[in-house]
Amino acid sequence: MDSHLETLQREIAAAMAAFSAEQLLAHPAGKWCAAEILEHLYLTYTGTAKGFSRVLAGGKPLASPNTWKNRARALVVVGFGYMPHGREAPVHARPRGLPAEKVTAEIASALAAMDEAIAACARQFGAGTKVLDHPFLGPLTSRQWCKFHLVHGRHHLKQIHQLSPPPKGK
Repeated sequence: MDSHLETLQREIAAAMAAFSAEQLLAHPAGKWCAAEILEHLYLTYTGTAKGFSRVLAGGKPLASPNTWKNRARALVVVGFGYMPHGREAPVHARPRGLPAEKVTAEIASALAAMDEAIAACARQFGAGTKVLDHPFLGPLTSRQWCKFHLVHGRHHLKQIHQLSPPPKGK
């Protein structure tokens, strides 16, 4: 597994371990609960895997020409590791009410499936080839996609940690 995604997988597992099934669903006013944040991440992994599968099925990268705006955005997120706040998730990545049990049971396998699809594209087209567009960052390489998911995941894991229950005995 890609080192970025392996790190992400460990961090997600650690964050989920702090919650009971009931605590995952505790809903702060106007915000996503931990289960919805995990569902959002899950949907980004399954969506990215589908995109990379389309690239493989088509036999060629689906990346559009890069723009200065996309390069700047990718530099901030992928290069500097900073995820700006306040951006709304694309419709296809917004929580839809999947059962929390399904998401928590399948998130690791969704991440692994995404890793496999990304790795297959890197092998077929080369690690430095822009293979697929991100909705906000534009065309990214396979490695950039992995780094994006780590930065994005950590952004949301901070939100999950803010929702985490206090340690027992406190």
